[in-house]
Amino acid sequence: MIRTQISLTAEDYEAAREEAMRCGISFAELVRRALAHRLAERRGEPPWMSFAGAVEDGDPDASTSIDTVVYGRNTP
Repeated sequence: MIRTQISLTAEDYEAAREEAMRCGISFAELVRRALAHRLAERRGEPPWMSFAGAVEDGDPDASTSIDTVVYGRNTP
């Protein structure tokens, strides 16, 4: 990662800090996600693609058992 600095108004900083706390992430992660979302829009990618790969753990077989994951049973 590359470290950088930005300047924000006090109001924007406080609002962003509160949003990060509400989401349970760091301020830096909030900024990274917001920037990734904006850049994905510019490239014409669907907005959800900016979060692809954001989850590093979980059931690796979840896609094969989606009904169980979503509905708690084998079929909808």
